[in-house]
Amino acid sequence: MLEAAGLTLAGNAGPVEILKGISLSVDRGETVGLIGPSGSGKSSALMLMGGLERASSGRVSALGQDLGAMDEDALARFRRAHMGVVFQSFHLIPTMTALENVAVPLELAGARDAFDRAEAELRAVGLGHRLDHYPAQMSGGEQQRVALARAAAPRPAILLADEPTGNLDGSNGAAIMEMLFGLRDRHGATLVLVTHAPDLAARCDRVVRLVDGRLDPARVAA
Repeated sequence: MLEAAGLTLAGNAGPVEILKGISLSVDRGETVGLIGPSGSGKSSALMLMGGLERASSGRVSALGQDLGAMDEDALARFRRAHMGVVFQSFHLIPTMTALENVAVPLELAGARDAFDRAEAELRAVGLGHRLDHYPAQMSGGEQQRVALARAAAPRPAILLADEPTGNLDGSNGAAIMEMLFGLRDRHGATLVLVTHAPDLAARCDRVVRLVDGRLDPARVAA
């Protein structure tokens, strides 16, 4: 489903290596947690696997397609059709309502029932009463639920999440964790997530630890 082979990534400001030849294969329907200390390269690895950054060397393939061979437009189309991405900082459009934030990507993908599907996803994450609210009118937990609904609405084959509970308090974080795995179960997506939360990592089928830009062979376990 998703494969990284020999990925390296150098920093923009100089010759500092962020990733140092990591290789990882993720099977269809598998849930993988990426853990490790701050600065170990977890988020960078996730961004490379989603085609949101370009590797300095190595190869990323998703659904058998070489992401490195695609230009930016092709990558955007591929992500729109096959991937959902959830960020720690939500990345909602502030001038759009919750319903619009979820529906617009579906419209761009040509879905004729974009608003109906968006409403269904928002109701599924408990936000049926917030459809017409703007991000600034919602709590952090509610904004993250909108982001989850937006990622899940296109029914992606691959779901990537970067510290999805990192900006939330304990109760909201636990709720988002349940919703994230609920979306995975409901849509059958392959899930790769970066987290510092031990309880979230423990829910994954496999935990992979990065240390100083390398995979830790002692912590690649089921």
